[in-house]
Amino acid sequence: MRVRPTAPILPPSNIQGNALMVVIAIMAFLACLTLGAVSMVRTTAAGWQSQISREITIQIKPDDGLDMDAALVKARDLALTFVGTRSGTIMDDAATARLLEPWLGADLQLDELPVPRLVIVTIDESNPPDFAAMRDLLKTEVPQAFLDDHRTWVDRLVSMARTTVWIGTGVLILVFTAMILTVIFATRGALSGNRHIVEVLHFVGAERGFVAREFQKHFLRISLKGSAIGGALAAFLFATANVWQSSSRATPESEQAMALFGSFSIGWSGYLGIFATMIVIALLTTVTARFTVMRTIDEIDLVRSDPSRSDGLPPS
Repeated sequence: MRVRPTAPILPPSNIQGNALMVVIAIMAFLACLTLGAVSMVRTTAAGWQSQISREITIQIKPDDGLDMDAALVKARDLALTFVGTRSGTIMDDAATARLLEPWLGADLQLDELPVPRLVIVTIDESNPPDFAAMRDLLKTEVPQAFLDDHRTWVDRLVSMARTTVWIGTGVLILVFTAMILTVIFATRGALSGNRHIVEVLHFVGAERGFVAREFQKHFLRISLKGSAIGGALAAFLFATANVWQSSSRATPESEQAMALFGSFSIGWSGYLGIFATMIVIALLTTVTARFTVMRTIDEIDLVRSDPSRSDGLPPS
């Protein structure tokens, strides 16, 4: 004797389910895109911050009667006397000309222009030197020298990274909120179309947990499909952008994109974050559907105990 398998309360595929799957896919795509963009910006900002915090710059302005070469050597040697400095490099005429070439053109004659010269000093990030004492010593020994420890730029980068993280977090919260509201309305729509089935099952003794599990399974399948589609599209977009950037290096388009956005690579941590976002979206959808069904069944029990409370509730 074989027991015939029972059919699901909700049909596995209908217009409402397909529409909800598309909405969840869009929400998942936006959430994963935001997460990847935040991760990319944080990585780029951290790279800039690390790069800047490893170096300080001594700028020497030209002056009448100043021996620029001797001043550069003296400033470098004075900086290297401090604990926490590692090496010093004097930017020669060729390097300075290359630095100014985008603004002043090629074949620049530095002797004809009052162009400041630079000394780049590498420092120990874990044990930086005393910048105030170094600045005072340079001002005394080489009055034309100016020390820039880049702390202003570092503070701005940290502030930008924090602002980006907060904006991304806000966008994620908005996406999740919109998705939860969409699932609530979709679940109530599905209950309205199948309310008579739910009432009959509940009337003949089916516990509300059983009915909630049936709806939970239905929306779990939909949310898994939708979040997988959205997450896969976001991962494909980042992978495609990374491949394009790698294959078009040294081109104006790639250089401008890298200067503006940094590297499009989000790494394994970024892809794991996308996968985790997909799971979170599926769980949120499932939990939201379960609580919505439980609340609706409580309303059915409330109306059954007091029919006068049926005002405003959807008809059976």
